[in-house]
Amino acid sequence: MVTSKIWPRLRDISWRLFELCKFLLPGEFARLHRVVRPYTMCSSARLRGLYRAVRYVVARNIPGDVVECGTARGGSAALMGLTLKKLGADRVLWVFDTFEGLPPPTKADPDYEIAKQHIGSCRGELQEVKSLFGRCNILAQSRLIKGLFQATIPASSIENIAVLHIDADWYESVKICLEHLYGRVSPGGVIQIDDYGHWAGARKAVDEFLHRRELTVCLRHLDYTGRQFIKPLEKP
Repeated sequence: MVTSKIWPRLRDISWRLFELCKFLLPGEFARLHRVVRPYTMCSSARLRGLYRAVRYVVARNIPGDVVECGTARGGSAALMGLTLKKLGADRVLWVFDTFEGLPPPTKADPDYEIAKQHIGSCRGELQEVKSLFGRCNILAQSRLIKGLFQATIPASSIENIAVLHIDADWYESVKICLEHLYGRVSPGGVIQIDDYGHWAGARKAVDEFLHRRELTVCLRHLDYTGRQFIKPLEKP
């Protein structure tokens, strides 16, 4: 269940204290932002959310790799990879995408009639993303997986995840990411949803998943569409 009550925010002291670090290193994020800005449709607020998430899990030694589901031209993934590199963190950057643009939505998407007009959009070629990662010197630590999420994500060999970025737009795509990857996220790991406020299908998939798992989390508002939360500790 999602809650907007005050007390979960106050209890999350570790995250709140870490948020103060954004005022200490404004120049570093700005430099990375300039590098990736031409290759992403993410807002500065959502990019900053990913930047802070990577720094957060590394500072707290939360185990796991960094995973992005839906990358388009690779800018947001490159930001996370560059942040890992700056921190000297030996973690793999996993990137899943069709590299052929958005697949068709389904009738499970409440805004299907609008969504189907975007089939094939947000396209980034695999070689284009590889070239970007090569210029950023992060290709060696990256695994780029091409194909539909239904085929690639359940079969992936990822064991532990520290940061999970889901930029999957449609209901079925977001649902697959959560069902197959949430269990691999380490307690204390960060999950960021790109499309929660924009596409009704993404919001529906997230809300249903949290309700079904009886998860009470505080969805942090990054901007009009981006949301972020920390995976709670496992129930005893």
